[in-house]
Amino acid sequence: MKNYLYIGFILSVILHSSCNDDFLDRSPQTSVTEESTFKTVADLEIYTNSMYGMLSPAYSDGFSDNIAALSGASTTNNMVRGTLTAANADGWDDWESLRRINFMLQNLHKAVGDQAAIDHFTGIARFYRAYWYYNMVMRYGDVPWYGRVLGEQESEELTKGQDSRELVVDSIMVDLEYAAAHIQPSGTNMRITRWAALALMSRIALYEGSYRKYHGYLNLATSANMYFEKAASAAKQVMDEGGFALHSTGNHAEDFRSLFSSSDLSANKEIIFLWKNSRGEGVANNTHTVFDYQWAFSKDLMEEFLMSDGSRFTDLPGYESMAITEIFRNRDPRLGETMMQPGFKTNPQLDIPYVLKPTFGGYLQVKFYPRDRGMRLGWNLNYTDLPILRYAEVLLNYAEAKAELGTLDQSDLDATVGQLRQRVGLPKLDLLQANADVDPQLATRYPNVNENKGVVLEIRRERRVELAGEGSRANDLNRWFVGELFATAPKGMFVKQLGAMDVTGDGNPDIAILESPSQQEPIANLPEDTKERLVRYYLSENVIYLSNGNSGHIMFTRDKTQPRLWKDGPQYYYRPIPLQQTVLNPNLRQPFGWE
Repeated sequence: MKNYLYIGFILSVILHSSCNDDFLDRSPQTSVTEESTFKTVADLEIYTNSMYGMLSPAYSDGFSDNIAALSGASTTNNMVRGTLTAANADGWDDWESLRRINFMLQNLHKAVGDQAAIDHFTGIARFYRAYWYYNMVMRYGDVPWYGRVLGEQESEELTKGQDSRELVVDSIMVDLEYAAAHIQPSGTNMRITRWAALALMSRIALYEGSYRKYHGYLNLATSANMYFEKAASAAKQVMDEGGFALHSTGNHAEDFRSLFSSSDLSANKEIIFLWKNSRGEGVANNTHTVFDYQWAFSKDLMEEFLMSDGSRFTDLPGYESMAITEIFRNRDPRLGETMMQPGFKTNPQLDIPYVLKPTFGGYLQVKFYPRDRGMRLGWNLNYTDLPILRYAEVLLNYAEAKAELGTLDQSDLDATVGQLRQRVGLPKLDLLQANADVDPQLATRYPNVNENKGVVLEIRRERRVELAGEGSRANDLNRWFVGELFATAPKGMFVKQLGAMDVTGDGNPDIAILESPSQQEPIANLPEDTKERLVRYYLSENVIYLSNGNSGHIMFTRDKTQPRLWKDGPQYYYRPIPLQQTVLNPNLRQPFGWE
């Protein structure tokens, strides 16, 4: 078998027609060939089943301003610290997924059967092609568009440069429009339905509309509203015709929690598309790792959650110096279901509250953490269902698109942000009041918002708190052209002074933050039994420091020794194509500034 090294992975994986371990070369029992496959509707269903892993759930916000400390690898982290180059960049290597989709689409003419069913599975393939390309555009901007599998003899097409963003995004929207028109509306939330296609369309169109509006250097702002209109239209169709509803039984915190820690979401009317986990079928997740393992949430995110009466936390006197045992009082219930409240127990049957480790900042993620120990059995052995597309995002997409268009009215706001806030017991958002009383902190965070400023900022607040931990935050910062927030050194909880601290809320100290092992004076007068049970952390270990020296918010030594930097201009909104790919195909151009 030939093993084409032509343009590296892009051609050896995407576009070549054979290799030793390629599924096209397997035995007749499992082979996928033009001669034996795509003859019946059942063939199409079986083939599209293999695409489902391409769109998977997210339960982390990765490297973004929602996160205080991240110990895992991150391309964005490397970039803002100045170590990312085309020579060490990854990516540009998943073209096999596109090739497999195109292989099906160009062989559909052989299928015989009910045309509506054929169109349904065609729509699913085009749904996944749109999603694949959407991720490429977000990362690289202009990319080559391939609508079919190319043969090895088509060297000119194989080695072409990028097509324009406009062409690629137009092609994505054509795929999604076909998918929304032909995928059947009926089916379980474990399968792609028309509503999943419309939800994805609203997400992508909103991204593109705001990207074109706020990224002025592209000179595409005049077409932004067209995409906002597509986003609003797709979302409204889901709202009006899909039969979905926010999960709400009147138990504010519990209703929200159950969306992310339930063993069965198959009947939940908020879930449009679901990742089903099952112990019996051996399908599991790793969601316990959200909790005190590689990251924690940021002070900045914590502060954006409102008070339970709808007022701003950041308007409270002394909010900056509140202890972690105080900040959850009278807050939006989503805060305590997103970050660990003092007194949280990983095993509710034992009266032992979890004691946080301040080395991640203190605001530990509990959203997605399996609360039932029977669903949390170990590494890749968690059996909670995970939402991939949910109705709450559709409501937010609609509200934001309408606000950006300048056509949002109070009834739109009530049907979207109002529902989300009412689900957790908060008052609705008033349009006139939002525009009259603009949050100064949000205005500083998003300085390029000029039209409908107050309500746009409040919708962004709602999006941030509702979707925290679901993987959308970095994309939102990119499309809003506020990437400098990636470079802001994050903060964790407030520490009044060196010494012992109560972090479980029972009034007794649990941990001590000290300068070094030799400097025990701040706890010297404590009873011996109290000192013995303290978990001690030392600033001399150079993991964390305090913003005011001996007091203040926890900050992270790496951000001091290797400061974050955001370059002016568009460069950091894109990622470099790995150098070997541009060497093998000189027609590929590096995105803005990565030459």
